[in-house]
Amino acid sequence: MLVYPSSVDVSSSALRFLSAKLRRHRRDLGTRRRRLNPGRQALLALAHLRNGHPYAQLAAGFGIGTTTVYRYITEAVELLAPLAPTLAEAARTASTKAFVLLDGTLLSIDRIAADRPFSSGKHKKHGMNVQVLADPSGRLLWASPALPGAVHDVRAAREHGIVTALADAGITCWEGKVYRGAGSTVRVPYWGRRETLSAGHKAVNRSHAKIRALVEQAVATLKSWRFLRRLRCSTTRITGLVQAVLCLHLASSD
Repeated sequence: MLVYPSSVDVSSSALRFLSAKLRRHRRDLGTRRRRLNPGRQALLALAHLRNGHPYAQLAAGFGIGTTTVYRYITEAVELLAPLAPTLAEAARTASTKAFVLLDGTLLSIDRIAADRPFSSGKHKKHGMNVQVLADPSGRLLWASPALPGAVHDVRAAREHGIVTALADAGITCWEGKVYRGAGSTVRVPYWGRRETLSAGHKAVNRSHAKIRALVEQAVATLKSWRFLRRLRCSTTRITGLVQAVLCLHLASSD
């Protein structure tokens, strides 16, 4: 196998953050020696999550076995996932903003046609539904646990308690038509055929679309971690991976 140098377009603060967590974890375990030091293990995890490099490619690049790569990445993800902000913490952050933006996105997964719970009728492919909260500038605040792709966005928002949390905090949330009827603090476009809407309603819908379009920046931020663009792991691991990515993004932003 040929080996070549590559790069990871992630802030060095994310590397320092993860390295410190791994170093403390090893100290707590009493680990004396490993094939990679904490800094190299952190770089390995970042290369996998950010670039989506497969285990075999990473094993060749770092000079370790494929099983060791899997173990090191799993360890890093399990350390990061619990550090991601909860919905309550995200709501407290959002309460300092004028409003928040909510949208759902589908993370594609490698599944066969028979796996109906994971099939999204909207996107015509298999995946996992993740709800994303963003601030008025389109910055990513929070990402929800992953649900099967067949789950509708408004149902997902209710199951995660997003609507209730935002309503209790009195936070106005701008959403798309699919969230119609979600709650009192939810702002959605006027519903109806374009030709039946009044000129005023059309103007409001255009303004709403411009504001809500900024949430796409948060979705793009999440999917800039290329591993999430096409998931080939067990669906039970996806929530932890999303939370790990969210934690790393916020750490690098801070």
